[in-house]
Amino acid sequence: MSKFLNDFKEFALKGNVIDMAVGVIVGGAFGKIVSSLVNDILMPVISLFTGGDGYKNLKYVITPGSPAADGVAAVEEVAVNYGLFIQNIVDFIIIAFSIFVALRVAMKLKKKEAEPAPAPAAPPTREEVLLTEIRDLLARRDDVAKKK
Repeated sequence: MSKFLNDFKEFALKGNVIDMAVGVIVGGAFGKIVSSLVNDILMPVISLFTGGDGYKNLKYVITPGSPAADGVAAVEEVAVNYGLFIQNIVDFIIIAFSIFVALRVAMKLKKKEAEPAPAPAAPPTREEVLLTEIRDLLARRDDVAKKK
């Protein structure tokens, strides 16, 4: 049993798991910020242009509700709330775009870190200089022989 606990402790304390936990917490908070942006800022402005009183109220009523009367229970309205669905789509698009941008920046930074700096060119050794001179002399000799 202690082997199991030791393995779990090793897994739980690895950097990746802790990073993932922090990401989930920050992601949840980011989701709330995006939802507030959409619900409290974007949708009211959009509803001004569409002439409505807000997307939350857009719905298709299947069965209208009725208030409670003497001895009769209230009947709740049955409706398809497509306005809320539109808000959730806008939330998703903003979050997906934000994640895309963040991942793209992270990949560019990671790529820059991974690229090693080019090594400075070492000066040629004496052997390399002599071999280059010999190659050039042989090439010139072949050119002179072809012209004759």
